[in-house]
Amino acid sequence: MRALPAGWATASIADIALFNPKTVAEDSMNAGFAPMQLLGTRYRDRMVFEERPWGEIKKAYVHFQQGDVIVAKVTPCFENGKAGIAPPLPNGLGAGSSEFCVFRPAQGIDERYLLAWLSTEDFRRRATVAMTGSVGLKRVPKEVFLSERIPLAPESEQKRIADKLDGVLARVDAVNTRLASVAPILKRFRQTVLAAATSGRLTEDWREQCEAEARRTFALSDLVVSIDQGWSPKCGADAAPPDRWAVIKTTAIQALHFYPEENKALPNDLDPRPSLALADGDVLITRAGPRSRAGIACVVKGDHPRLMLCDKAYRIRVDRSKVLPQMLNLLLNSPEILEVIDGMKTGISESGVNLTQAKFRELALSVPRIAEQAEIVRRVETLFAFADRLETRLHAAQAATARMTPALLAKAFRGELVPQDSNDEPASELLRRLQQEAPSPRAKRRRKSAA
Repeated sequence: MRALPAGWATASIADIALFNPKTVAEDSMNAGFAPMQLLGTRYRDRMVFEERPWGEIKKAYVHFQQGDVIVAKVTPCFENGKAGIAPPLPNGLGAGSSEFCVFRPAQGIDERYLLAWLSTEDFRRRATVAMTGSVGLKRVPKEVFLSERIPLAPESEQKRIADKLDGVLARVDAVNTRLASVAPILKRFRQTVLAAATSGRLTEDWREQCEAEARRTFALSDLVVSIDQGWSPKCGADAAPPDRWAVIKTTAIQALHFYPEENKALPNDLDPRPSLALADGDVLITRAGPRSRAGIACVVKGDHPRLMLCDKAYRIRVDRSKVLPQMLNLLLNSPEILEVIDGMKTGISESGVNLTQAKFRELALSVPRIAEQAEIVRRVETLFAFADRLETRLHAAQAATARMTPALLAKAFRGELVPQDSNDEPASELLRRLQQEAPSPRAKRRRKSAA
């Protein structure tokens, strides 16, 4: 075990905090009420509440007051990190979910310091293993919380640590906010590129140089060799190895992207249908399902001779003298065409619509000559590759910042976040006083807030 920093001690949480203390107040007084959904999942999330009369919430819920540390004890809320500190409350009164555990720190224990420990990965890992109850409804037992041993810094150092965490993690939050704004920008960039590509704006300069002919409008039926619907055999849930026949799931078809690993193995007692196998350049579009999923298109890259089309999708094989598969894929994913396709869907339920082949074949598409199509595809692929590189860097940055909070918390409890001060009263003296006194955490201040 790592040696404690100078002046530190270890203590159980039972030694430094009251557990689920009760509050007595008049029923008519307003109070703060916090159901589980109002407790945040990030270390610095501010807890919010609703106002309710104390008489409505005092019996069925857990009580708390300003400055109390609140932790969800039930799965999956505990694993998701739901915890926080009670903010200023109406009349100093609060109550919340019966799945909360409330800790009222003793005098000399900084509530932010206690919350930080209960938010560390080490503690949460141990507590998760110790959960009891049925699958899907497990809870951290009270004894696990109260017997937890916490490395306790001197009172002054607790405050310095908590202040440092507040300052550094505020900057981490700011970075996360900026990073989160990048993904929507990349999405808008791709949509703008698609709109420019399918409207002709992307290759205006190319047409001027090449004196290209104007675009022509075709019905989809005039551009294709075949539109086929797939098969829906009864399959297991597991994906097939490369040497086995399989049927794709509709989740294999995402906007502009095909994911062949999203498939279901064909049972051995069923004969495959080679005519439904997927080949390089096949354009796929979902034809049935929830409204948000029907009408999604992609193009297949590479041959997949043992991977078959599913029943809820169409396979389009194009006349390549008129349209490139990649160009059709761009057209079907353009905002303008997506809106037209949405209007073609039949069905009254958002959870179940259909794109009939008869209507789909009538879809009008404005298509340039093959040479311009090739230039459009080249430019789009170049711009999308640039966006993909940015997205990869974004994900790496987000992963790095996600690790900063647990890393900083771990560093704090190793005594490495702020320097020790030899003039601080040792934590052992603080514990000695707490053992001599009844644990009345900031009692005077709390009575004043409840008055």
